[in-house]
Amino acid sequence: MTTVVPQAVPAGDVRAPGLVGLLTTTDHKKIGLLTLATSLGLFAVMGAMALVMRSQLAQPNQHLIPLQVYNQLFTIHGSGMIYLVITPFALGAGVYLVPLHVGAPAIAAPRTTLLAFWLYAFGAVSLLSGFGVGGGAASDGWYAYTPLSDSTFTPGSGMSLWIVGVFLAACGMILMSATVLWTALRLRAPGMTLLRMPVFTWSMVVTTLMGVASFPSLLGAMVMMAIGRSDPSLFDANTWNIAYQNLFWFYGHPVVYIMFFPFVGAVAESLATFSGRRYAGYRPTVLALLAFAALSMSVWGHHMFVTGQAANDYYSLTSIALSVPAGVEYFGFLATIIGGRLRYTTSMLFALGFIPQFLVGGLTGVMLGTPVVDYHVQGSYFIVAHFHYTLFGGSVFGMFAGVYLWWPKVTGFMLSERLGKAHFVLMVIGTNMTFLPMFGLGFLGLPRRVATYPDQAWFGTLNLISSIGAGVIALAMAVFAFNVVHSRRHRVAAPDDPWAGQTLEWATSSPPPRWNYDVIPPITSHAPLLDLRDADDERVGA
Repeated sequence: MTTVVPQAVPAGDVRAPGLVGLLTTTDHKKIGLLTLATSLGLFAVMGAMALVMRSQLAQPNQHLIPLQVYNQLFTIHGSGMIYLVITPFALGAGVYLVPLHVGAPAIAAPRTTLLAFWLYAFGAVSLLSGFGVGGGAASDGWYAYTPLSDSTFTPGSGMSLWIVGVFLAACGMILMSATVLWTALRLRAPGMTLLRMPVFTWSMVVTTLMGVASFPSLLGAMVMMAIGRSDPSLFDANTWNIAYQNLFWFYGHPVVYIMFFPFVGAVAESLATFSGRRYAGYRPTVLALLAFAALSMSVWGHHMFVTGQAANDYYSLTSIALSVPAGVEYFGFLATIIGGRLRYTTSMLFALGFIPQFLVGGLTGVMLGTPVVDYHVQGSYFIVAHFHYTLFGGSVFGMFAGVYLWWPKVTGFMLSERLGKAHFVLMVIGTNMTFLPMFGLGFLGLPRRVATYPDQAWFGTLNLISSIGAGVIALAMAVFAFNVVHSRRHRVAAPDDPWAGQTLEWATSSPPPRWNYDVIPPITSHAPLLDLRDADDERVGA
């Protein structure tokens, strides 16, 4: 059997021991873990904020917390989930996995990647530090529309710290996107052609392409807002307010797919692995991902239908056209599992749960791409439901499909499948209890971003169901945390390939060594380890 020897180990890679070594490392796996751990810790913080808000909204006319505190909570919760949790988790997974997937011994520009992590970490500190200053944290929503966010309407330093935090985190995500993209395109092992890269790596390629193209627009929006806070008269003219919205949403819609595509890749890898067959429709899926990424850069104006300043027909057409490449991806999912030898591991269950729940988010997105529907539900809880089915019912389920799939490879020990399946069941129940009632609340006219509401028919009942569902989600997360602690204390060592995986990372140790591989198996397709097993089966059969 021929093997491909990876690049020579770089010389002079001496690192300090302990915590200092971890925080100054240039090992892509440790940088990836730093990013993933930070984002998961912030996920818990943002989840706690959501629980406080849902407690406030459980019944009509409640005043458990002051109005201004509620405004700060929903602003930092929304901002944190977008800028500090799901986007960094997606890119952190790419930092860890892409070099392994393409047979590279390291990530491109490792010091730049480490800098990207620290920019993200300092951005998180700045964004959250508003709670400790006079006037409190930012309170104008995660997109901070002008002129509401200028110094006239939002005095105090909390909003300024928010701008600095978003700017730093966005700079980190741009650099991280660039190094992951560079690795996938330029540091592949011999034999790893573009059309032999795993689906996950392709999902990271399109994610990072969108990142380097759209995040600079967010930086421009933050600079404009900073100028407006020093000179509020800038936003007296509506032209500047519309310009801010264009800059913001040129970033704001592609970022939805940046927070989605890596988890599509994780779901694809899980479905293929636990169906015992290679991913179906590989090339159409790659083309669909590229088409989806291109179209995603042309749909931002559907967030601005109600401004009267968007070309409604054009943005409606491009928004609805996204359903075509999305449909290709869904057919790939279904074709992979139909006829496969399914193993219902926790990872597989989360991947299967991803499919119908994200479909709800996607189809309601098509509805919102129709101006006449958007006019009715804009600014209502229908938008909250759509957004959360996309990013929670979709991306978070895909995230956990990936966590349970790659946990043994990353840590060297197995998680409990029994606890994992309890986690999955609670997540399905909690997700749908929390977000499904919000569609009804939106159609009934309950506006979003309100701290309290009148005792109107169905408002109290649906909000109570939603708040109970949030508690179930919290219980699910507690089960996951217990699983991690319990499994670490009662360690079951993970073999190199516990799942009979198909991609290169399963050919190295668990966890992988510093330079990833001693030797690399022959790369003949996007599922090289499956090719080797098939060849061995043919020899045995012969």
